[in-house]
Amino acid sequence: MLLSAVACSRNAPPALPPVPANDAPPVEAATAAEDSTAASLSRKAIVDRALAIFRDASMPEGGVVTDDAEPSWDIDVESYETHERVAHYIDVFTGRGRESFVNWLERGTRYEPMIREIFRQQGIPEDMYYLGLVESGYDADAYSRAAAVGMWQFMTATARSVGLRVDWWVDDRRDPVRATRAAARYLTDLRAQFGSLYLAAAAYNGGPGRVSRGLTRFADDMEGLDGEDRFFALAEHDYLRAETKNYVPQLVAAALIAKEPDRFGVSFNPLPPFAYDSVQVPGGTPLAAVARAVDIPVDSLVRFNTRVLRGVTPPGDAFELRLPSGLAARFDSTFAALPDSVRHGFRTVKSKKGQTAASLAKAHGISSRLLGQYNPGLAKLRNGQLRTGQSVLIPTAATLIAARDVPDPSIERYGTSARIHVVKRGENLSVIAHKYHTTVRAIIRANGLKKKTIYPGQRLKIS
Repeated sequence: MLLSAVACSRNAPPALPPVPANDAPPVEAATAAEDSTAASLSRKAIVDRALAIFRDASMPEGGVVTDDAEPSWDIDVESYETHERVAHYIDVFTGRGRESFVNWLERGTRYEPMIREIFRQQGIPEDMYYLGLVESGYDADAYSRAAAVGMWQFMTATARSVGLRVDWWVDDRRDPVRATRAAARYLTDLRAQFGSLYLAAAAYNGGPGRVSRGLTRFADDMEGLDGEDRFFALAEHDYLRAETKNYVPQLVAAALIAKEPDRFGVSFNPLPPFAYDSVQVPGGTPLAAVARAVDIPVDSLVRFNTRVLRGVTPPGDAFELRLPSGLAARFDSTFAALPDSVRHGFRTVKSKKGQTAASLAKAHGISSRLLGQYNPGLAKLRNGQLRTGQSVLIPTAATLIAARDVPDPSIERYGTSARIHVVKRGENLSVIAHKYHTTVRAIIRANGLKKKTIYPGQRLKIS
């Protein structure tokens, strides 16, 4: 199921949806030049410019705001403006939470044309765009303590079920375009299941099973109700989690304010649109080499390719990367002119008899932790030594420049809670530390162990 990043507590409604902190470079970060450009353009000018990229000029604008038009919505917000929960979030977003809300609105303008166009293509009302504000504040790198990731806050299993790639090398949940397409597909399926857009949104947040059981349990109370009223009726019962009860009211409040900012005393400045070119590069290409080929900072390239986790494209097949608009035309020739040592992200070596991960890493000037990150399937013997003759990838300095300190998405956990590992026969602390990308010392400290001896069936806390 999906969990919103805006509320980690299940016991009380949040006063204001917080966007989780993240040390990684944000996708939405604009350069000083971009800020200057945005300040000189109206929101309509920004949207018009972006629409040229994402849709034909003949297509209707739908719910997109214009400077001189009366506000309109393609979701029902006006019917619920005076609802108690909606009114509460209008007060929050325009009061004590104004600064955060404005920051989220401004960040969202970078992705708004892209999101609206994808939703339009999928038959989703375009103003569901504001769901991204509730989920993550439009932060492509947002994460929750429950391990929901990206702008649309997908859990790993749900992400894979809607066609996103989530593995050691790539996490499509962090890609704003791919994740938006997946969110549109998922919302389409949920709306078909429940016959209501707002029930679909509740299911997106709290899980379709819970919403379905609630509709069955309170079927008598739903008699005579249709459309979006069914969500608000269900939310009156002490059944949905507080997070889910407040989810749709936050969406409605955000849409109301964003379309009529002057009425609510809110102002925000648009950012330049998320526009890019795409190029194909060989597997195992470091992002730093691509940045060098087009003469931009590595951090700038990372912001366009947040789904690439290890600073290098996955080994194997060709891989698509994004460049800032206008740079693809000269890429092939400038990239081909780079030395082989720059264009290749790894050296491959064979493990020798008696080597450990630590000794092999030391021999090549990297830490055993880094060695493990780029070789997650490295096989070890019971004594902790590496199996002889394995191909081991040694990342180059160019690879490490753009690498992100993100754990394996299949086991990532956030917050202070510990993961419990039950020791299996043949395992030692080194094997367990490697599996969870931590250290033997950290496991010893977390469990108060006096020595390194462990036994099958023992439960260990992994921080």
